[in-house]
Amino acid sequence: MISTPNMAPGNAHLGPILPRRFYDRATVEVARELLGKVMVHGATGGIIVETEAYLGLDDQASHAFRGITPRSKVMFGPPGRAYVYFIYGMYECINVVTERDGKAGAVLIRALEPLFGIDLMQVRRPAAKRLRDLASGPGKLTLAMGITRVLNGADFTHGSLVIRDRRGAKPFEIVAGPRIGITKCADWPLRFTIAESEFVSK
Repeated sequence: MISTPNMAPGNAHLGPILPRRFYDRATVEVARELLGKVMVHGATGGIIVETEAYLGLDDQASHAFRGITPRSKVMFGPPGRAYVYFIYGMYECINVVTERDGKAGAVLIRALEPLFGIDLMQVRRPAAKRLRDLASGPGKLTLAMGITRVLNGADFTHGSLVIRDRRGAKPFEIVAGPRIGITKCADWPLRFTIAESEFVSK
């Protein structure tokens, strides 16, 4: 069992669900401002500590680069929807759709700091031996949170999958760097992390 000493109940710090206008903005801006927010799915939740921005038609690393396809159509709007896809034949990844309706953009949620529902996360991720390993990567966090492609297109502004503000959050520094695991536009500094967080992906 993962030890979680001195961990206060996460639910007490949850603020309101982020409204659609939060996502209806430039993708990079949303990617930075999602840090420190809380993603909730059912009985589990975690603080977003790492994101990556994907810029649609201007970004060769984006699934939307070649235009609207059955896979990418959700990325073209409306904002505030979930884009969930399968990768490497084994992992699912979750993104938040950004920009105005009709313009592609998305933010990949890369890592979370588990906040509540940790026992359930551990059941789903038995290989994780430490708290910081439960959701420290895009495939890990979807497993821990019980997120699958069934949620592709889900609305983050209501329902079982939402992103909420966090009350009482302390200020933090944001670190920008190149995105991970891509070959196109790999040097663009569009990966954002909370400085010194031990929960980011490795």
